[in-house]
Amino acid sequence: MPKGSRIVSPPHPFVIEPPMTTETEFRKGVSFDFNLLLFGEFNNTLPYFIYAFDQMGKIGIGKKISGKRAQFALREVRHKEQIIYSDVDQKLNATDSIEKLSIPAATDYPESGFRLRLILETPLRLKFENRLKADLPFHVFVRAMLRRASSLLNCYGEGEPPLDYRGLVKRAEAVQVVDTNLNWFDWKRYSHRQDKSMLMGGMIGPVIFEGKIGEYLPLIEFCSKVHLGKQTSFGLGKIKAERI
Repeated sequence: MPKGSRIVSPPHPFVIEPPMTTETEFRKGVSFDFNLLLFGEFNNTLPYFIYAFDQMGKIGIGKKISGKRAQFALREVRHKEQIIYSDVDQKLNATDSIEKLSIPAATDYPESGFRLRLILETPLRLKFENRLKADLPFHVFVRAMLRRASSLLNCYGEGEPPLDYRGLVKRAEAVQVVDTNLNWFDWKRYSHRQDKSMLMGGMIGPVIFEGKIGEYLPLIEFCSKVHLGKQTSFGLGKIKAERI
């Protein structure tokens, strides 16, 4: 971590995106996909992650049923639709097309107001004033994006991004919520270490903002890729935004 960084606890250098399905049980022989995001120099550790997932499948995951945990086999790994690993030859084909961790450059954005639909695809856990939020004012959303960008870029990018933190938060207070259908969803996971089920609740659903949002678009694009809020390493905080 860069000297003088304000980051007390470094964020995890990875995100595991679970299958985007409501299914919670998979029968024997059924296949499923999941995504793994690695940040910065931790892209070089991909072979260790592949080995870990392979061994995890053999050991088993989840709660024991009849004294046995569910097992799976890692069949292949793809990068941008290209197969870079398969269980047939167990050989990793290196790729040099790693995307740099950075906030997109600000292009000409509209200075007038417009509407933006934000969809929380997996539970978003945010704390504001030391409390978990069940609603999402735009300035709270912006604060969360700034924290995420600052922590990731300090630890795994090129250092503190040159952002007008106070100004961005202040101007965000003028952006209004014009429609929302957010719900609280308790996502259950099983802790192997604690040997019990745990709930990771958060907000899911759509919310529509209106106002001068243009200058926030690069931040939104960045966070749409790296997730947002707490427990991102489990895949929480996956967001998608579209101008309407």
